[in-house]
Amino acid sequence: MTETADEADEPAPRARIFADLTPLRTSPDYRRLWFGNTVSWVGQGMTALAVSLQVYDLTGSAFSVGLIGFCSLVPLVVFGLYGGAVADTVDRRKLGLASAFGSFVLSVGLVTITVAGVERVGLLYAVVALQAVCFALNSPARSSMIARLLPAEQLPAANALNSMTGTTGGLVGPMLGGLIVGWWGYRAAYGIDAVTFTASLYAMWRLPSMLPDRGEGAAGAAKRASVMDGLRFLGTRPNLRMTFFTDMCAMVLANPRALFPVVAALWYGGDARTTGLLVAAPALGALLGGVFSGWLGRIRRHGLAVLFAVASWGTAIAVFGLTRQLWLGLIFLALAGAADTTSMVFRNTMLQAAVPDGMRGRLQGVFIVVVAGGPRLGDFLAGSVAELVSPGVAVTGGGIACVAAVAVLALRWPRFARYDARDPEA
Repeated sequence: MTETADEADEPAPRARIFADLTPLRTSPDYRRLWFGNTVSWVGQGMTALAVSLQVYDLTGSAFSVGLIGFCSLVPLVVFGLYGGAVADTVDRRKLGLASAFGSFVLSVGLVTITVAGVERVGLLYAVVALQAVCFALNSPARSSMIARLLPAEQLPAANALNSMTGTTGGLVGPMLGGLIVGWWGYRAAYGIDAVTFTASLYAMWRLPSMLPDRGEGAAGAAKRASVMDGLRFLGTRPNLRMTFFTDMCAMVLANPRALFPVVAALWYGGDARTTGLLVAAPALGALLGGVFSGWLGRIRRHGLAVLFAVASWGTAIAVFGLTRQLWLGLIFLALAGAADTTSMVFRNTMLQAAVPDGMRGRLQGVFIVVVAGGPRLGDFLAGSVAELVSPGVAVTGGGIACVAAVAVLALRWPRFARYDARDPEA
């Protein structure tokens, strides 16, 4: 019996389960970019842990360690929008190359500071802040490139692979960083980070010129892209706004991360190791969500998929708040992480496919601000509710609130659920 054309085009059974590697096979530029980012993310994860350990060694203060997050948050929020505007004005390859080189120089600077025996916490804070600036400039440029390197039908697979890059860096980087600092000290961790950045630099160097297409979008005629033009463009695109609103539902209303130390002690009678398991569970779930993401490429109703994924996150968090057995709690946190990967893949794909090239940088800048600011607001809200009522109410109530908010948004903007990837409509 002969194969029909449709049957011949269908992916192999293995591709329907595991991550679709087609973008890596078909685009050498994307393959180099993905590999370089994966290696550099692991190095950055090592450095993030090493800086935290070094600050604590120098100060003995948990508050001083917490300030590291503040030092990175402010530049991410401030320069996230600006970096997106720059990415819509200049050659994105050159911007990505320059910002990656800046991160490389800062890693070398950490090595120099440590070798010289300079023990100034303020200097470490300054390096962290500058690293955040480089990331805020690099990320919109890098994300905007993906839609130029791959056809639209490969974007979900590419975003699933990109999610694995971030999760791998968040899991493997800190583990390796702890081992390397313990064996060889801070200078070794910072030095390895500097070496890993050469992979990202090489990938950027090999890319073709990536000038934004100024013939499309609201600011197409402008010489320099404006942040306000990007926000005005977003204001006219309800489907794109919904990608941010739904993410805020999850990250602000149902984000129990700040309560993990309390939960570990009160609910499970555990210690720091239990807290570590709680922190690792969503990341492991997110990684598995990327590994088993082959089916995502067959989904066409991206808006509906986002709504379902965010509601699944809220449900998993709500049930986690009711558990008092550690193994069961870890399972639901892992399920939440997998749901977050699904949401991220489709939200990113919509931003890449339904946005004119001349606007992609600015919309990715907004994405950075939401991703950076949402979880911090969620930490504050969860901590406040837990202090005023109880951790259980904060976690379970937050999950229920997330599901309810997503339902309200879906009813308010029903077109979002009908968004079809075959005919992108912003």
